[in-house]
Amino acid sequence: MAKKRNLPKKPSPKTPATRSKTGGLTATDSSVNTLYHQVREILTTARNRAWQAVNTTMVEAYWEVGRVIVEDEQAGRGRADYGKRVVDGLSERLSAEFGKGFDRSNLFHMRAFFLAYPKVDAMRRQLSWTHYRLLLRVDNPDARAFYEAEAVNARWSTRELERQINSLLFDRLALSRDKAGVMALAQKGHEITQPSDLVKDPLVLEFTGLRQDERFRESDLERALIAKLQQFLLELGKGFAFMGRQQRVTVDGEHFFIDLVFYNRLTHSFVLLDLKVGKLTHQDLGQMQMYVNYYQRELTAPDENPPIGIILCTDKSEAVVRYALPEGNTQIFASRYKLHLPTEAELAAELQRERQEIELTKTLTSELDSPE
Repeated sequence: MAKKRNLPKKPSPKTPATRSKTGGLTATDSSVNTLYHQVREILTTARNRAWQAVNTTMVEAYWEVGRVIVEDEQAGRGRADYGKRVVDGLSERLSAEFGKGFDRSNLFHMRAFFLAYPKVDAMRRQLSWTHYRLLLRVDNPDARAFYEAEAVNARWSTRELERQINSLLFDRLALSRDKAGVMALAQKGHEITQPSDLVKDPLVLEFTGLRQDERFRESDLERALIAKLQQFLLELGKGFAFMGRQQRVTVDGEHFFIDLVFYNRLTHSFVLLDLKVGKLTHQDLGQMQMYVNYYQRELTAPDENPPIGIILCTDKSEAVVRYALPEGNTQIFASRYKLHLPTEAELAAELQRERQEIELTKTLTSELDSPE
C-alpha cells in the first residue's frame, strides 16, 4: 500500500491589504484617499489657471485683432466701402486657416471690442470672450460698466449676464437713484448699503412659467418661486438666504402667515416677502407693517438690523405707498413683478412712466407741505 504523501497546503486567500477584516478602510486606504484629494486639488487648480491663462490670452488677441482692423480702416479712410471689403477678405482667409471663429461677424465684434475698450489694461481677466460679446450689445457706457462689474463681482455665467441685460437690471436699479447714485452703480456695481438697495422695481419673474394673462392664485406664485428658488435668488440680488415659507405670526390668538422669509447677510436683517395678485392696497401695507413689527420685537437679535418688508404686487400707486407708510420709512417697500421678460422698449417705457409718477408725487407733496 503506497504511503500517503503530505502535499504542501495551498495558501489561503488573503484579505486585500487595503481592507480590514470588517470591510472598513485600512490605514493604507485612508492614506491613499488623503493623497488623492491633495493631488486632485493641485490638478484642478492648475487646470483652472491654465484655462484662465488661455482665456485671457485669447481675449487680448481678439482686442489686438480689433486694433489692427481699426488702424487699417483709418489708414484707408476716404475709400468707399473700404472697411467692409477688407474685413470680408480677411475673414475668408482667416476662416480657411483658423476656423469659423473668424467669420465676418466675429471680426466686426473684435473691431467693436477695441472701440469700446481702447485700453487693454482696463479689461477684466475673469470675463470670457462670450461675456464681452454680450457686453458689446449694451450701448449705454454706464450700463455696460455696471454689467461688467457685476459679472465679475457676482461671478455671473454668460447665461446669467444675458438675462440681466435683457431684463434691464441697470435701469431698474437706477430708477430711484439720483445722478450720483447712478454713477456709483456704473463704477462699483450694485452695492448694498441700505435697505432700499435691496428693492428692484419691477422684479422680472419669467422663469416661474406663469403667464400674466392667466388666472392664478398667490399660492400658485409662491409654489412657482420655491420650485425655481435658485433663479429667484438671482433676481432678488446679493446676500439672500432662504429661511422658510408660510411663516406663522400669532397675535392675540389669531394666526397670520408670511409668504416667504429670507435673511440678507449684507444688511444683517430678515427680509419678509408677501405676494399679492392684483393692485396694492393700504391694507396690504398695514399688514406688512405688523409683520415687520413682530419680527423686530420678537425675533431680531440685538446685533441685527431691523427687518425689511417687501410686498410684490402686479400694480401699485406711489401715492398710496407714500401716504400709507410713516414719513422717513426705511423698512417697508412695494415692488411690482412681471411674469414675462419684456422687450427693452416695453420695459424702458414702463420705467419712464414709473419715474414720472414718482416725480409727480414728490412735486404734489412738496406743494402741500410748503407754506402759502
